[in-house]
Amino acid sequence: MDDALIDRFAQLAVGFGANVQPGQVVTVSTDLGREQLARAVAAQAYAAGARYVEVTYADPFVRRARIEHGSDEAIGFAPSWQMDRVRQMGEQHVAQITIHGGIDPRATEGLDPDRLGRDQPPTRQEYLKLVTGRLINWTIVAMPTVEWAVQVHPDLPPERALERLWEQVVHVCRLDEADPVGAWNARMNRLLEVAERLTERRFTAVGFRGPGTDLTVGLFESSRWLAATFETADGIRHHPNLPSEEIFTTPNPERVDGEVTSTMPLEIEGTIVRGLRVRFEGGRAVSIDADEGADILRARAERDEGAARLGEVALVDGEGRIGPLGTTFYNTLFDENAASHIALGMGYGFAVEDEAERERVNASSIHIDFMIGSPDMEVDGITADGHRVALLRAGGWQV
Repeated sequence: MDDALIDRFAQLAVGFGANVQPGQVVTVSTDLGREQLARAVAAQAYAAGARYVEVTYADPFVRRARIEHGSDEAIGFAPSWQMDRVRQMGEQHVAQITIHGGIDPRATEGLDPDRLGRDQPPTRQEYLKLVTGRLINWTIVAMPTVEWAVQVHPDLPPERALERLWEQVVHVCRLDEADPVGAWNARMNRLLEVAERLTERRFTAVGFRGPGTDLTVGLFESSRWLAATFETADGIRHHPNLPSEEIFTTPNPERVDGEVTSTMPLEIEGTIVRGLRVRFEGGRAVSIDADEGADILRARAERDEGAARLGEVALVDGEGRIGPLGTTFYNTLFDENAASHIALGMGYGFAVEDEAERERVNASSIHIDFMIGSPDMEVDGITADGHRVALLRAGGWQV
């Protein structure tokens, strides 16, 4: 890819996404195959005044070897020094930039879905504590690779598929604008305006009704709606997802009931879950089925007490740049911003204002978003007396 575009992308990730501050330590995480953007991010971070930049590369085929040949004790294991590293990231308030994208399907093909589902190291839970504690300024961006591109555009030759995926990433990240940061600020201001209106209404629940879905997600009395503009405990404003088109809040994990059918495939670290259907009773996912790939999600939902409960509900309108493309990216960063979604696992305490209610936010070592929205989905806010107020119809805000 053209160096000038890569530098432009890196500048957006460093300056607008993570908002790296002078003197900060910056950690960059990515897979092999994305070195070009990782190096550009490091250069931009140093240009922004970073004191030190550490880049770590993961190899999904090494993980395959562990799942395929490792002992049971190797599954979901991390050595103590990796745990210490994550804790130190929080104590030193680092800036974290993750570069990811689709995983080569050969890295997970044919693996035991139960072992694959259980292979989530405890470092993940430690990292989630940094996020919920607002200890780091972080962002996630995605860099196309041939392996990812042929998943998204299987009907195109590999080189053309990669070119097409890059065109789409540039578009949805607003890198095709003369002023990408200005374009993002305008979009975020619109989302923040809608979030404020929803918070003011203090709905007691959100209802979803559509093909295969009749779901009620209860909210805390002090749940507040947010857009993906965060602020650390130190006051550093950052944007965790690039792209982002959602507004979201933290639900009451004990007040979720009904059935929901996913409207898009879900990618979990290389495994595709299609036709997902989940039934909730008293807040808990009591049934998880799918046309394909259900075993890995079932295994993740059994990891701990909170893994089968909701930690997030998010609404996505039709004004964004991802949904209108009609493309399934097999990547949650993109697909969750194409459609309204819910997430099993960890909830965001900072989206609940009352301290006592904050203690009841769902706690888990996982956070898995899956998409449930579509133009056919009717989304309502439900008041304390049971009245339903239209929120989204055919992708358009009604508030």
